[in-house]
Amino acid sequence: MDILEKITQLRLERDWTEYQLAERSGLTQSTISSWYRKNMLPTIPSLERICDAFGITLSQFFLEEDENKVSITDQQRRLLEYAARLDPDQYSTLLNFLKTL
Repeated sequence: MDILEKITQLRLERDWTEYQLAERSGLTQSTISSWYRKNMLPTIPSLERICDAFGITLSQFFLEEDENKVSITDQQRRLLEYAARLDPDQYSTLLNFLKTL
């Protein structure tokens, strides 16, 4: 896997510039552009910050593309994050409520 290519792909999918990625990740634009100029790999902590900016985990970053891959919107991701915080009774109540809609 070409890590820099994957970062570029994820950035372009979101129509972000390197500057926007830098702002969202908390890294400097010069750091990000130096990876490409010097053909260097980001450190793991830097890659974690990049993944956080993209709203994905490191595991998701390293997953190979798959025809069965499901993409979710930011709204769907937020809903899943809220649901993950519920206790079992609350989760059951939420599911029942959603079934009635």
